[in-house]
Amino acid sequence: MMRNESFKVIAQNKKAYYNYFVEEKMEAGIELFGTEVKSIRSGKVSLKESWCSIVDGELFINSMHISPYEQGNIFNKDPMRVRRLLMHKREVMRLFGLVKQDGYALVPLSVYLKGSLVKVCVGLCKGKKLYDKRSAMASRDAQRKIERTLKEYNK
Repeated sequence: MMRNESFKVIAQNKKAYYNYFVEEKMEAGIELFGTEVKSIRSGKVSLKESWCSIVDGELFINSMHISPYEQGNIFNKDPMRVRRLLMHKREVMRLFGLVKQDGYALVPLSVYLKGSLVKVCVGLCKGKKLYDKRSAMASRDAQRKIERTLKEYNK
């Protein structure tokens, strides 16, 4: 039975694509409180400088900022608290084995709504060197220049 689920991207970590090669993407649920969910639905979440860690066989997201909900008063939690990500134990152990290898990191790429659930896209990433970043910038600039000349040519 197929369900028609809607996806709505709330926040993206664009800096992750600049600093890392994303080799694999996985979907994870996130453990939240009610006021945090309301704040995420209103788009008040930031993934800048956030990262994932594995502690005692559980996956956690660190430095993810969820602004306090305005009508939440005493029910609001710390905006920068560590939150648990929900994945199968087998997947977490496989990621742990890969992260122990040289140069791999778990980076949250985006937060989105899937139906009524809040999901996090976690990427298994390998760090870019400075020359990789320069070549990516050069190719992006060249592509922009090509598009600009084609636009002028078509006028």
